[in-house]
Amino acid sequence: MEITFASSSSRDLPTISVSSSSSSLLGSSMPTRPVKIIPLQHPNTTTSSSLNPLPRALLSRWTAKVKRTTLVQWIDTFLPCCRWIKTYKWREYFQPDLMAGLTVGIMLVPQAMSYAKLAGLHPIYGLYTGFIPIFVYAIFGSSRQLAIGPVALVSLLVSNVLGGIVNSSDELYTELAIILAFMVGILECIMALLRLGWLIRFISHSVISGFSTASAIVIALSQAKYFLGYDIVRSSKIVPLIKSIISGAHKFSWPPFVMGSCILAILLVMKHLGKSTKQFRFLRAAGPLTAVVLGTLLVKMFHPSSISLVGEIPQGLPSFSFPKKFEYAKSLIPTAMLITGVAILESVGIAKALAAKNGYELDSSQELFGLGLANIMGSLFSAYPSTGSFSRSAVNNESGAKTGLSGVVAGIIMCCSLLFLTPLFEYIPQCALAAIVISAVMGLVDYDEAIFLWRVDKKDFVLWLITSTTTLFLGIEIGVLVGVGASLAFVIHESANPHIAVLGRLPGTTVYRNIEQYPEAYTYNGIVIVRVDAPIYFANISFIKDRLREYEVDADKSSRRGPEVEKIYFVILEMSPITYIDSSAVQALKDLHQEYKSRDIQICISNPNRDVLLTLTKAGIVELLGKERYFVRVHDAVQVCLQHVQSSSQSPKKPDPSAEDKPRIFKRLSKQREEDLSIAELESGDNKTSAPKHTKPHLEPLLSRKS
Repeated sequence: MEITFASSSSRDLPTISVSSSSSSLLGSSMPTRPVKIIPLQHPNTTTSSSLNPLPRALLSRWTAKVKRTTLVQWIDTFLPCCRWIKTYKWREYFQPDLMAGLTVGIMLVPQAMSYAKLAGLHPIYGLYTGFIPIFVYAIFGSSRQLAIGPVALVSLLVSNVLGGIVNSSDELYTELAIILAFMVGILECIMALLRLGWLIRFISHSVISGFSTASAIVIALSQAKYFLGYDIVRSSKIVPLIKSIISGAHKFSWPPFVMGSCILAILLVMKHLGKSTKQFRFLRAAGPLTAVVLGTLLVKMFHPSSISLVGEIPQGLPSFSFPKKFEYAKSLIPTAMLITGVAILESVGIAKALAAKNGYELDSSQELFGLGLANIMGSLFSAYPSTGSFSRSAVNNESGAKTGLSGVVAGIIMCCSLLFLTPLFEYIPQCALAAIVISAVMGLVDYDEAIFLWRVDKKDFVLWLITSTTTLFLGIEIGVLVGVGASLAFVIHESANPHIAVLGRLPGTTVYRNIEQYPEAYTYNGIVIVRVDAPIYFANISFIKDRLREYEVDADKSSRRGPEVEKIYFVILEMSPITYIDSSAVQALKDLHQEYKSRDIQICISNPNRDVLLTLTKAGIVELLGKERYFVRVHDAVQVCLQHVQSSSQSPKKPDPSAEDKPRIFKRLSKQREEDLSIAELESGDNKTSAPKHTKPHLEPLLSRKS
């Protein structure tokens, strides 16, 4: 049986002598006992400074990438549809794409009219929004399953902002909705070209879930007027909506309520069956069409006067016209930015999930560019803002869509509807369209997420609750701002208060871990080993300094080993998790060094990465502390510091002239043996500072294996 030992004091391990620079750290009185120290390679500032600066390095990488890109690759970049066209397998892909496109197209026609009504627009503009953008996205979009067009959340945002500027019956209202689509498209293209999609990552999933839940409730209440038979106030806040519903209760009408409730119940049953049973999957997509057909038949049969109808819808395709009334663009910028954010979060998130599920890669910037062009071109043909739909994309994927051809088929269905079917839409009851909207947004009420967050992370649950509450009671814009602000506040708080761990040595190893996570790990008297699990910069350096002072004064002595000393001699900073250090942190380290120096405490640094060590070298910290205080491993630092603590704990003895004149070899050998045993036991975790003469050296085994 061959045994290797955790402590490098084992005589079985290869050792090297401590360097002269380390000797100056330890003092001349330390025992001249060999320990294994891996030398740290310090960067050469002269050669490092000759490296390309960051902008030049980025430019050189970009230039090299451009040179490597072929013409075919450039075409694939700007026209992602070429990727699937070149590899299209007609026998395998055409039938699923055709069926998926027909399914989504049939689902989109009634949904588009419903969402247009939600946005405060005539139903025809919903059909326009589901026409041109689909074809543009099929060419420039990178997702092969994403179904774009009008969606409930964006429609509510459009209604909320434009309703505060002009009355929905005014022609200016429609013009502003079209301008909004143009502005959203421009913003999305700019973000794509500058590759700024990463900014949305700062908005947590709990904020999106809380916002979607509150918005779904507001959307459902806003559609209640078509069920109740009387008008209610247009608002994105729950309190005015409820007050308006209660105050107009005397105008309640039974026919639209009964018809709307029955259609809603049918929609929910079909949706549930389509999700839960594979054999009835088609029912999920057929639900909106069933609602429209059923409602129209009931109106044709009974002619109820109390049920409002969609009315006349213009027949034909939209004409080309450039958006007007740009003098209102300034007031629309906040809403355009908000819709852009929602579009990125919803569309790109869905597109990435579907791409991963279907085994191909998706470029977020290309996706944004495709969405932006779809909105810009759509605004030229009277469309309001569009984005990816979660429900239609799910149906598209479940129906077997393989490529963007399914979107083209859905666009053809919409084109045929505009050309030939609009006269039939005149008799669609508005309560049927309202039922379609309500059934669609009910899936956005994410109470399961709230329960999950409560169990897993109370902080995220609080964020969800803040966002949903403020959105419900203060409005959508304020709700989003508060949610995003709270999300950023949590990020800043976590960054300014990083996790800091005191490390201890795991028994039988040279591994050092958090003593709170591993209570069996032990520390050493006179030494504090600290690990900062974050970059060090101006926002968190004060917190880190305060914690270091706390560890110095109030250290846990329950698991300490080694010599019995009353003060701290060394603070070892384990820097492997630190990826960045700024000038404020460098200055703070200098101040901390001077503060420690006045109390006879020395700082040692373990395992800094190349960039951090280069920063410390340029700032003069390496020379200030001394190169001998930088180590590759924590264990190396502990070995050197322990010997210094050991030598400091031994009180100096007065010289005996007679003993010096007549040294006895036995006593000298005995003393040297005691020192060696003391240090070996010290590293192995023995609390005793000296060993009895009859005790043999005992080192903790790290690994046992058969020879």
